Amino acid sequence: MPGLEDGPTLKGKVAVVTGGARGIGRAIVEALAERGCDIAFNYSKSHDVALELEKAIKAKGVRCKAECVDIKDFEDVKEWIARVKEDFGRVDILVNNAGVVVDKPLMMMSREDWDQAIDTNLNGMFNAARACIVTFMKQKSGDIVNISSVSGIIGLPGQTNYSASKGGMNAFTKALAKEVARYGIRVNAVAPGFIETEILSHFTEEQKKKITESVPLQRIGTPQDVANCVVFLLSQGAQYMTGQVVQVDGGLAIR
Repeated sequence: MPGLEDGPTLKGKVAVVTGGARGIGRAIVEALAERGCDIAFNYSKSHDVALELEKAIKAKGVRCKAECVDIKDFEDVKEWIARVKEDFGRVDILVNNAGVVVDKPLMMMSREDWDQAIDTNLNGMFNAARACIVTFMKQKSGDIVNISSVSGIIGLPGQTNYSASKGGMNAFTKALAKEVARYGIRVNAVAPGFIETEILSHFTEEQKKKITESVPLQRIGTPQDVANCVVFLLSQGAQYMTGQVVQVDGGLAIR
């Protein structure tokens, strides 16, 4: 991955990445593997893609295990993390990346639309963090990075459910960071802006042009831009950072 070859090492650590098969999650899995990290990631539907990624990560000389796990199911996630600990021997890092976007104006939003965003983005983060936190506290070390969004900072029209879930994630990040700092655990978040993923693939070229013009750096971000920030937050260079929500948005949400 360009720009990562000479960066910090995470060799010997075990990372759990939720929603790791595609898009930003995939870029994070690849970036952590480049750093020597062993990886466990979950997926919901992308079975073939997940197994292909698992094989590619193993080819880098690190351990990797992909599992189909419903991030919305508390017990399912709890059992998954227990299997990761058994298979890998430890857990050092949690990256809460799994998420969905169900955009609609509030007047057209169904209860199912609301629940889908909250259950996946917010409750899913809680499920994974809750499953890992006791282990982190016992070993007096651990890193959590939550993948949020600028939508949770500035709010975006048509995204009341998504903005609420990501705003909740940002508040969760700050509260948990204060709660567990004395155990040597750091909790941070990355808030991407517009990123070139499958979501944007449904946009027209004209829509993408308008998005680009709204970004001060005049480009749409890449999944690697987000992954690079995650790597930094997990590195020795960021050891005095906790409770932070770092915007990776080309200046979109400058305030």
